[in-house]
Amino acid sequence: MLKALLQGTRFVRVAGVSLVFLLAAVGANAQQVTGQLGSSSAMTTIEGKQIPPPPPQFGGVIKQSAKDSTPWWPPRVVPPKGAPNILLIMTDDQGYGVSGTFGGVIPTPALDRVAKAGLRYTEFNSTALCSPTRASLITGRNHHSVGFGVIAELSTGFPGYDAIIGPENATIGEILKENGYATSWFGKNHNTPGSEYSIAGPYDQWPSGMGFQYFYGFMGGETDQWTPYLFRDHTQIFPWVGKPGYNLITDMADEAINYMGQLNAASPDQPFFVYYVPGGSHSPHNPKQEWIDKFHGKFDMGWNVMRDQIFANQKRLGVVPEDAKLTPWPDVLPKWETLSADQKKLFARQAEVFAGYTAYTDNEIGRVIQAVQDMGKLDNTLIIYICGDNGTSPEGTLVGTPNQYTAYNGVLDVPIAEQMKFYDVWGSAATYPHMAVAWSWAFDTPFKWTKQVASHFGGTRQGLAISWPGHIDDPGGIRTQFHHIIVPTILEATGIQAPTMVNGIAQKPIEGVSMAYTFSKANANAPTTHHTQYFEMIANRGIYHDGWYANTTPPVPPWVLNAPMPDVNDYKWELYNLTEDYSQANDLAVKMPDKLKEMQALFVQEATKYNVLPLDNSQFQRAIAPRPSATAGQTVFTYSGLMPGIPLGNAPGILNRSYTITAEVEVPQGGGDGMIATEGGRWGGFGLYVLKGKPVFDYNALMLAQFRWEGQQQLSAGKHTIVFDFTSDGPGIARGGSGVLSVDGQDVATLKVPKTIPFLIPGDETFDVGVDTRTGVNDKDYQVPFPFNGTINKLTFNLGPIHLSAEEQKTAAKAIAIAKD
Repeated sequence: MLKALLQGTRFVRVAGVSLVFLLAAVGANAQQVTGQLGSSSAMTTIEGKQIPPPPPQFGGVIKQSAKDSTPWWPPRVVPPKGAPNILLIMTDDQGYGVSGTFGGVIPTPALDRVAKAGLRYTEFNSTALCSPTRASLITGRNHHSVGFGVIAELSTGFPGYDAIIGPENATIGEILKENGYATSWFGKNHNTPGSEYSIAGPYDQWPSGMGFQYFYGFMGGETDQWTPYLFRDHTQIFPWVGKPGYNLITDMADEAINYMGQLNAASPDQPFFVYYVPGGSHSPHNPKQEWIDKFHGKFDMGWNVMRDQIFANQKRLGVVPEDAKLTPWPDVLPKWETLSADQKKLFARQAEVFAGYTAYTDNEIGRVIQAVQDMGKLDNTLIIYICGDNGTSPEGTLVGTPNQYTAYNGVLDVPIAEQMKFYDVWGSAATYPHMAVAWSWAFDTPFKWTKQVASHFGGTRQGLAISWPGHIDDPGGIRTQFHHIIVPTILEATGIQAPTMVNGIAQKPIEGVSMAYTFSKANANAPTTHHTQYFEMIANRGIYHDGWYANTTPPVPPWVLNAPMPDVNDYKWELYNLTEDYSQANDLAVKMPDKLKEMQALFVQEATKYNVLPLDNSQFQRAIAPRPSATAGQTVFTYSGLMPGIPLGNAPGILNRSYTITAEVEVPQGGGDGMIATEGGRWGGFGLYVLKGKPVFDYNALMLAQFRWEGQQQLSAGKHTIVFDFTSDGPGIARGGSGVLSVDGQDVATLKVPKTIPFLIPGDETFDVGVDTRTGVNDKDYQVPFPFNGTINKLTFNLGPIHLSAEEQKTAAKAIAIAKD
């Protein structure tokens, strides 16, 4: 961390220019110099159009002798005088009706605090999906403009979809860093391609390569909060070891508070930019038990009554217009009164845990905000708190699940009786849970649809609060201007301009407009300056222009794993006058066909401008398309010794194929024990290990079944060859097969299994050799890290061809992509 703090100090060489001239410069970006140029204490701002700025000539005097020479130190780069600290906060998978601040039934006092000190925004919008929203948030550009038209796992070889934030799209982290800010990123990073998670890099798509000098967070779309897939900068870490009750939501707040404290001690006058993005409330829902207990019985009324309560609260708070309509409940989702007693009990529990997770996350955010105040810096800190990166997630299926990886693998209807076995531990480390879709729809009140659906505000409308003491003269106010992109607001607040050149690369313009004009009470009801905004995700489309909104109707709900799709040109379109219809409740498409055509033409214009084309509604089938990877097409993998933490994108994939694992090992005197190779963990995966001297292969089928091969004789000291050979019954998804465990050429265990994991081993686990990190595949056999006490001389995976038809590969690809969103 100290290294990161020191990296936050930048210096620039300024030519021998008159100090009087510099101070007399006129304009918002005039260079400001503090102290005597050339002295060790001199500081300067930079013009900022080109970063880093070109180095001018040395300003001192160099003679043959030092005593006849004059030293000259380059001044330290600092932001413009009065530039605020920036605390940019965004939670995960929380729709508009989740937070109490925007009418929800879950208290969010930290968000309340920001709103009461500043402003609430009722028409701020995301992209409808995780990493696209995050790419837009940190770059200040539309998500297709920076290659994130969809998540990286669905990337294709088109500029709007390659999932690469190129050097022509410098992030706000890079801009602020080069202008003297200390920049840091805490929490979720879903903007690095999975194939680049390993030590091989490259690191240009990691936070460090995007201008963030310190990173403490997890990689990918999700992780459990008890044993997270966690990194400090580029190194995987395991801070929960030896810490009962550890939870990343608290640890992340502790780390951010500690970082800011150290920064304040080392460089008290240096402004900070903290990008704070916890995993709450994305699945798995993992709050501490005391937060679950706070909501016991609070959701027994069910999702329909809760939706009515939220809508009434929203009108009372003024965060929806008085004439807003509550959109109809969809026929595809059950009404609460039609459920059985067990369904009601289970589903209420799911919501209790989600609520506990949401409230717990907000509480820890509140600790971070309080730490800023305790340091005496709150009065000059711009806080931007976005409630959710998209609408509430529908990925828990119609009935929810205690293990989200069952849903990701196509098990969409875990029996209620099976789920009830997890009732008392729902949300704990014994589960990886998600809730029923109907809750997600209700938490997006008053809108239709959910996360993934970019055409409707149920997928894109987010609660937003902004505070900046002394600069917002209407504390507690509400703003109704339509907005989408945050970076222009940060740049205006800091007095830093968007560069036209970064590291020698010409920059694309920042897109969107600043919201700073809304900080004045005089502009409370001013028209929005953001006149036009397109939306698109997997061909679900929307286009906003000066109060009008046209959008397509989703042909298939996002929770349906595989369904035929219409041609992208055959979608039904809807039309809304948002000045009279806040919630998209009154479709005017039939009444105003000419207006609809005008809006459709505008969508094509904007789509062409911002790299949205070509439209692709192949759902998640494009996940199987070839893309850059260090191991693409590889079928033989060889390892030796201790080698933990290999990302799954670089590991041997055993699903839907035959395979052979050969381990050449040396067993020590006294007997062998420990992990030889494992992929996955508690929620699904496999392990080849030695347990009390006996060889074992364990296959954890998503907790639905545990298949185990074990030799009956202990291995003697010395060299042995342990082989596990699996012959699939394929072709076909999740087909069973026969497994044979052998030692030194002799079969020691044979077992036929009826089914295997169809699509995905948990993506936040890793492939480990010689040890097991994070969670184990069989807690009854061993506890992590379970290191092998012998020597692994050679470990070889030989993979057969994948036994899937083209159509089955498409189904698998969709499941994988949903899991990675």
